[in-house]
Amino acid sequence: MTRFIPGSLAARFAAIPGAALALFVVVALTQPAAARELPEFAQLVAKNAPVVVNITATQSSRRAENPLRSLGDDTPLPDWLRRFSPRKEAPVPGEEEQATGSGFIIGADGYILTNAHVVEGADEILVRLSDRREMPARVVGRDQRSDIALLKVDANGLPVARLGRPETLSVGDWVLAIGSPFGFESTVTAGIVSAKGRALPDETLVPFIQTDVAINPGNSGGPLFNLKGEVVGINSQIYSRSGGFMGISFAIPIDVALDVQAQLRQYGYVRRGRIGVIIQDVTREIADSFGISEARGALVSGVDPDGTAIKAGVEPGDIVLAFGGKPVADSIEMPRIVGVVRPGSKVPMQIYRAGSVRELMVEVGEFARLEADAPTTPVKEPVLRGANSLGLVTQDLTPAQKREMGLNGGAAIRQSASVAARAELRAGDVVTALVSRGKLVEVRSAEHFNQLTNALAPGAAVTLRVQRGDAQNFVGLRVPARAVARPAR
Repeated sequence: MTRFIPGSLAARFAAIPGAALALFVVVALTQPAAARELPEFAQLVAKNAPVVVNITATQSSRRAENPLRSLGDDTPLPDWLRRFSPRKEAPVPGEEEQATGSGFIIGADGYILTNAHVVEGADEILVRLSDRREMPARVVGRDQRSDIALLKVDANGLPVARLGRPETLSVGDWVLAIGSPFGFESTVTAGIVSAKGRALPDETLVPFIQTDVAINPGNSGGPLFNLKGEVVGINSQIYSRSGGFMGISFAIPIDVALDVQAQLRQYGYVRRGRIGVIIQDVTREIADSFGISEARGALVSGVDPDGTAIKAGVEPGDIVLAFGGKPVADSIEMPRIVGVVRPGSKVPMQIYRAGSVRELMVEVGEFARLEADAPTTPVKEPVLRGANSLGLVTQDLTPAQKREMGLNGGAAIRQSASVAARAELRAGDVVTALVSRGKLVEVRSAEHFNQLTNALAPGAAVTLRVQRGDAQNFVGLRVPARAVARPAR
């Protein structure tokens, strides 16, 4: 096909030597082909975005504040990893605190995976689907050690995420995240796998997937997809000196998460194996001094007198080479290998001692359960005493207020909590009308407003017409599905 070039460019080409011109043409022709090799994300996102949910966790300000959240944005935290829960303002007595995160649906009957730290200490959990439906969720179980939580909403026929195999990922593969950073729902970011099997400080039980996908507060618990649209990980942590994204993020492999959620469904907590040894890496110097050719395995530096390893004959100075038939490359890998073995199992452990390789049979013990991992049930909907079912305490307008605002009735908001507070209704606003089942009813008084709201069914959608100053606006809400409050008598 003939292509026309503007005269000024043609003149320039004429001045280029033949070899250089040929090279220029080759480069120009190959660039579009290379560009076409970049991944196409649009179809992947369109197909998989419906399985991603936004999670809002509300808790009373009576709970202790995480010290990390009180640090300023400019506080340096070298060599530290931040989870993505948004920082919260200092608690004010009587007010609520909220954290947002992400999650994804793994069961059409309402099972959702997210991070444990997203729902930590929550009195109420609301899940928002891609079709804008909001549903209350309960915690089936939390596992603090892996940072996995399993939630359940009362729904059926939900879209379900396709799950992949993290072991098929290679360093350099493209991956994509969908979540709600800073509350911006259905935000898509992409990058590559930077490393696999990363061990983080105090996080030796999870072989993290490291990526350069942009992750920020609110992405916690969201899925990491491969180019097939399969979930291969759960975005969990970032490395940051400021709390914001700096090019290094970490995801929990989906196979680890699936094992955790299976146990959470069965037991409400996770059973992990332990044998009671203190271990360290085998350096080149240690390997040479012990007379072994490779610097691999886990050197036992201490043995718990109450553990199962000491009963099997394990001694300080032993080097563990394999456990349960799986080779132990280093001290970081061993806790993962032992942890997945069911407590009570007897497995072979290969050790190096005094110049020879031996095999011991060890009965695997069990990690003590953390109090935070106990199955939980959300506390009743936090509302103010005397509030209606939407969490609003209202009062009648005075005649002077009605004249000033040009109203014949209405209910002035004194205090706001629960779903009303989340909708940003606040003291001083005036509710002038209520819309339910397609019918608009003018609000005559505070008592009339309470009668209207308390007649609504749990889970019902309702819209309030609200006057704030000289402006009026419509605010959509949903009556809490559980623990609907009634006015105090």
